[in-house]
Amino acid sequence: MASLYLSMTEGVINHWKANNNAYPQKFILTPAQHAGYAETRREGIAGTNTNVHEHMGVRVEVAESASGVMVAADGSEVRKRPTKSG
Repeated sequence: MASLYLSMTEGVINHWKANNNAYPQKFILTPAQHAGYAETRREGIAGTNTNVHEHMGVRVEVAESASGVMVAADGSEVRKRPTKSG
């Protein structure tokens, strides 16, 4: 799930670059994605005190019907683009 953490970080940075440093509205993760994300965060520097409902100042929501998206400042959903390696 470390790759989810990294892709979320990359998403925020790319959003800043494309939107004059505006923050995305939120991330929406499935319960399984969020559990993995939370585990990764808690294993990091902040430990059990980590706020797993926020990523770089962006709210993280959990929804059964989610597909792992970032909601941009304008309300559009941004999905991770596939790379050549996967």
